[in-house]
Amino acid sequence: MSQTSRTRPDRCPGIVHPWPADDGGLVRVRVPGGQVSRAALTGLARVAEEYGDGRVRVTGRANLQVRAMPLTAGGVLAGDALAALEATGLLPSRAHDRVRNVLASPQTGLAGGRADLRPVLADLDALLLGDATLAGLPGRFLFTLDDGRGDLADKHLDLGLVALDATTAQLRVGEHWGDVVPLTAAPAALAALAREFLAARGTGPDAPWHVPELGDPLAAPRPASPGAAVATGPLPLGPVAGGTHVACPDEGLDLATIAGWTAATVVVTPWHGVLIPEEN
Repeated sequence: MSQTSRTRPDRCPGIVHPWPADDGGLVRVRVPGGQVSRAALTGLARVAEEYGDGRVRVTGRANLQVRAMPLTAGGVLAGDALAALEATGLLPSRAHDRVRNVLASPQTGLAGGRADLRPVLADLDALLLGDATLAGLPGRFLFTLDDGRGDLADKHLDLGLVALDATTAQLRVGEHWGDVVPLTAAPAALAALAREFLAARGTGPDAPWHVPELGDPLAAPRPASPGAAVATGPLPLGPVAGGTHVACPDEGLDLATIAGWTAATVVVTPWHGVLIPEEN
């Protein structure tokens, strides 16, 4: 992809940075890998009932949104609403509000796949939160962690990986393949590449938002390893290996629906659904 000409900074909404819509503030809650405790999701639904329109919506990047939130004259969330959102545990760092955009294969660690990527996901999120420099990533910058089943093959955009087996993965760097690394080293490798992207993009309103928009490759392209280019379709709705994939209606999820689920942790999916794991 040739370098894209930008004329403004990224304005992708978050919690600290809501979007001023006609019905009030739209807040987007990053949920790395779609992994969210039912307790936190219940807390978010309660916040939506008290301050917003009473619904929690699912985005195409497996994040969550609440609409009609109260804004101050300066366009930020009212203090009590922001405090209520922070109390859910879904905003561990105000500075990193918009940068924890991480997709992961929803069934990873539950059924199938070549590796359980949940430890990789946790380590990557910890590195993002622990690095003040990475708070400068654009709000649309995306990491993808595919456990080798190929369900995220059409989602790769900036940085990510595809598991080759239980212990190794090949990195994805923009439109190209990167190095083959141990899974235990992958989070640090991705964080390092993200810092290199920030250094390469520069600053100002015309700075690129995505790796493919850079004038030069971020890393030397590598050939795809056997199995890296696997591709499958979206997770179907209904009973699937490891649980049940339910659709999130356009109007969003309400508190009563969430209260009917019994799994301690559910997985928001990039197909506007929620995977409810089987109870063990």
